Amino acid sequence: MVKAINTENAPAAIGPYSQAIQAGEFLFVSGQIPVDPETGEIVEGIEKQTEQVMENLKAVLKEAGTDFSQAVKFTIYLNSMEDFATVNEIYGNYLIEPYPARATIEVSRLPKDVLVEIDCIAHVE
Repeated sequence: MVKAINTENAPAAIGPYSQAIQAGEFLFVSGQIPVDPETGEIVEGIEKQTEQVMENLKAVLKEAGTDFSQAVKFTIYLNSMEDFATVNEIYGNYLIEPYPARATIEVSRLPKDVLVEIDCIAHVE
């Protein structure tokens, strides 16, 4: 069974994709960028951008009936690895042990020229 997950508490998709797809017991959350779902605006600064991305991910996970404790894999895309320590600290505040697997990648450009994008795979019970 494949099921699309969408919530108004995270930014709407800006292309031909879903906020998340549930496939069996796993949820594949599309990359979230730091758009405030209430205003549609991008928040400023790496700290606020990271917090907004994590809040957007949290909202999608909640809509699917799961949370960060069930996350098994994250991929973090950074505009600059100079921001790694800041993003890592904020990201870590949302998680508990055992921590999920993760990859962090520096990219040349992200949608809407944001500084960070994060996607997630989680288990859904």
